[in-house]
Amino acid sequence: MKDLTNKKILFIICGGISAYKSLETIRIFKKHNAEIKTILTKNAKEFVTPLSVASLSQGKIYDDLFSLENETEMDHISLSRWADAIIIAPATANTIAKLSQGNSDDLASTVTLASNKQVFLAPAMNVRMWEHMSTQNNLKKLKGYGYKTIGPEIGDMACGEYGEGKMSEPLIIYKEIQNFLFNKIKNNKFKALVTAGPTNEYIDPVRFITNKSSGRQGYEIAKSLYKKGFDTTLISGPTNLKVDENIKLIKVETAEEMFKATQKSLPTDIAIFTAAVADFKVSHPQKEKIKKTENLTLNLEKNIDILNYVSNHNSMRPRIVVGFAAETSNLEKNAIEKLKNKNCDWIIANDISKNEAGFGNENNEVTIFYENKEMKKEKLSLKNKSEISDEIVDRIIAQIN
Repeated sequence: MKDLTNKKILFIICGGISAYKSLETIRIFKKHNAEIKTILTKNAKEFVTPLSVASLSQGKIYDDLFSLENETEMDHISLSRWADAIIIAPATANTIAKLSQGNSDDLASTVTLASNKQVFLAPAMNVRMWEHMSTQNNLKKLKGYGYKTIGPEIGDMACGEYGEGKMSEPLIIYKEIQNFLFNKIKNNKFKALVTAGPTNEYIDPVRFITNKSSGRQGYEIAKSLYKKGFDTTLISGPTNLKVDENIKLIKVETAEEMFKATQKSLPTDIAIFTAAVADFKVSHPQKEKIKKTENLTLNLEKNIDILNYVSNHNSMRPRIVVGFAAETSNLEKNAIEKLKNKNCDWIIANDISKNEAGFGNENNEVTIFYENKEMKKEKLSLKNKSEISDEIVDRIIAQIN
């Protein structure tokens, strides 16, 4: 996609010597017909002038959080909604630290925190600052929030030192965002369905059988699909999580409700079943609260197997069906067995016996088992669930395209 007509890029320039590269980056975007708006931080104006940026971008320059001229526009909201993508270049150590802490003391940080669009960081700083544990921890946190990084590169620095921390070249930044926008356009034609969270199977009006699933992994996958252009539906059991308003959210409670919602959401191109659906339900739930007794016997019966139903649906089977397997032992054996028995394209398995991953954690570590002649598998190492989600969705995009 050489032409970026009708594509809107919000460029945030921070205070660093690499700010001069941002001018060339803006020029490349304008050459390919992108619409540019720019925010200059207070320190950025020490390195580049508003006039030079305005001349190249041919768009408005914003630099004051409390502008009397624009206060009715609510710039921090309108700008974040206007853009198709946001690029912060150079992203200084100070900016990275500020965003990781959720600080919003100027327009640049406020817009970024208010945004529901993909944010790209192009870091630029001294090698020692880049390697410092605080910077790396801040970046790790931002990646967990869904931010993407471009670079930095290794090379000679303005300070005279050599190492990693040099801002990526303008053409590299352009190509990264061009690819993101191009994939988003291609993915617009695809419908994706995600199930997430636990289900509640009632014993009586106040008691139910459930599990420890938080729903976080499924929600993050839905967010990643939406950000990358998919028409996304999320069917969720009971959770305390929220998603972007543009993701169609269907809230359910029981396995039966989730099954019916799934049926109504078909056909779809991709179906990802992360929900921890209860395998069993009470045969005859009581209509009145059961009084305390010495012993209580529950008669259970199997719930409908939603994954099995969809993956074996003759007329409306999605092109890619992905199941999840939460295991405490024999992970590979159980995952491969589930892959075959359920007729899935992939099974994504994780070991929930590990304290640092799985249910109730912000991090996860999974292995993807692919259905093909070689029975390939691929491990995604321990990282934030949002990063795991992006890696999963990137692989889905590669397969479906």
